[in-house]
Amino acid sequence: MTRNVFDILEERGYVSQTTHRDEIYDLLSKPGVSFYIGFDPTADSLHVGHFVQMMVMSHMQKAGHRPIALMGGGTGMIGDPTGRSDMRQMMTIEQIDHNVECFKKQMSKVVDFSNDKAIIVNNADWLRNLNYIDFLRDIGPHFSVNRMLTFDCYKQRLEKGLSFLEFNYMLMQSYDFYYLHQKYDCSLELGGDDQWSNIIGGVELIRRKDQQPAFGLTFTLLTNKEGKKMGKTASGAVWLDPEKTTPFEFYQYWRNVDDADVIKCMKLLTFVEMDEIAEYAKLEDAAINEAKKRLAYEVTKIVHGEDIANQVKKQTEDIFENQGRSEDMNSTEISSADVASGNLQLAEVLISAGLMKSKGEAKRMISQKGIYLNDEVVEDQFYTLKESDFTNNEAIIRKGKKVHHRLTLV
Repeated sequence: MTRNVFDILEERGYVSQTTHRDEIYDLLSKPGVSFYIGFDPTADSLHVGHFVQMMVMSHMQKAGHRPIALMGGGTGMIGDPTGRSDMRQMMTIEQIDHNVECFKKQMSKVVDFSNDKAIIVNNADWLRNLNYIDFLRDIGPHFSVNRMLTFDCYKQRLEKGLSFLEFNYMLMQSYDFYYLHQKYDCSLELGGDDQWSNIIGGVELIRRKDQQPAFGLTFTLLTNKEGKKMGKTASGAVWLDPEKTTPFEFYQYWRNVDDADVIKCMKLLTFVEMDEIAEYAKLEDAAINEAKKRLAYEVTKIVHGEDIANQVKKQTEDIFENQGRSEDMNSTEISSADVASGNLQLAEVLISAGLMKSKGEAKRMISQKGIYLNDEVVEDQFYTLKESDFTNNEAIIRKGKKVHHRLTLV
């Protein structure tokens, strides 16, 4: 007998809050449920925070249910006040439409959109041309301002100022659910825990207007042991787009998660079986690195494909386990004549290799003992490269602990 996907989601740690737990469990016991998750296209790539939602869609689809990926081409023009202390920057229609197209490509790696097994819709199709007076008369009476102001997403913003533009957001997201319910028989909305109040709005709207059942379920946000959102590095967000976060950087992010977070991430972000994860959970101390390697490989394989996952896995092993050299590491060619002149400063090479943005930044990094040449720390800001720095026409620069770059003499 096929397991209820609710059990799978709960076992792996996705489920956080439900509007009607028993009814949702019964609903998901049989295949064929249409459900939706919304994505606001505020950037031209999804990031690891969205990846949890993509994994939920995949688990649901494998259990025979139909995902509806809702792109917020309409709501994105307003911006969700949830979890923010300021108003989102307004985006043009062209920016939003471009971002929606980028999202579609990335989601296809996890969700099967062939033969309507899953569909992508854009709420711009029904929100951008709404008649405001008709909308207010049709939807407005079903929302209590007093109740809306009790929700955290609005209470937090009231202290700094909540615009009427943003106050409309809950009505618009609720209307999305109502529209999808009518057109696609969508009866379940899923989303991150921070969407709880917006999801409740849609569930109640359908039940009041159509007197039909509708349900909501939120899942755990991707946070570390301190409760802070994961997916941020010193250089910014961890993106799914390889042009924004290279597969090597992506792999390294998961390879270096905190010991306390690795098993949770393995449950949420991979398809590794629970029995196997339970074995990894028994590891202690240095042995936990084996779990981290598996996590990094599996997540990278899902997002970037098996071939690239194998490449970055080998590159990582070469660099960190084989004296810092790898055939796949990034390289920069250096003129032999420039080195022979004795005037080529390492700071200049760091810029040309893309490791630093300016000479000042490069010199600061050197003075802070953050730059290594062939595993020897460089302390002189004005250090010039010498022919003796190269073995078989190669030298290895290391920035910090994790960024390795090869220099090749030509």
